[in-house]
Amino acid sequence: RALRDALDHAFREKCTAELARDNLYEEVQQVKSRCQKEQAAREEAKKQLSLSRKELEEERRAQIWLKERAVQLEKEVEALLEVHEEEKAGLDQEIASFSQSLESFRCATCQPVEVEDYSKRLSEIWKGAVETYKTEVSQLEGSLCQAKENLWKAVEDNQQSQLQLQHLEKDLAGLKARKEMLEESLARQWQEQRGEVGK
Repeated sequence: RALRDALDHAFREKCTAELARDNLYEEVQQVKSRCQKEQAAREEAKKQLSLSRKELEEERRAQIWLKERAVQLEKEVEALLEVHEEEKAGLDQEIASFSQSLESFRCATCQPVEVEDYSKRLSEIWKGAVETYKTEVSQLEGSLCQAKENLWKAVEDNQQSQLQLQHLEKDLAGLKARKEMLEESLARQWQEQRGEVGK
């Protein structure tokens, strides 16, 4: 009877030890699984951080390019305005010289026919100069409008790039959350399978 009691006691201790051993094994496995998940999460975070840095660097380069392009367009507009002013001044000088020539012709000659002929010729020259001036002014205004449109387009492209970057960041956050949910679901399924295999 004493031997049976000792044997029963030893068997119970053995069962308790085996249960504790199994519990420790499961805890160790869970700790390993968590470590692996954390390691994978760290690697994924490093990868995403590297991609985000690359995208940010590209965005910064794009912004720098847009700023330089805007400055270049502004310089082109200023140059066009300077050329416009110079040509306007030149045309004003030509008109003034034509007016002086007309006055000198009127004063120098006494024949009405020659004065009328000179007047017609100078009037034609005047009209041609005015038409040329109008044409050049129209061309300069068109170039100025085109430069302004290019500048606004560059600004809009910069804004669209910033909006696209914000959308990409939102998509990245959503994908990270979905990845975490899938990892947790996979871990639960794995634990359930291990429990069924153990049973």
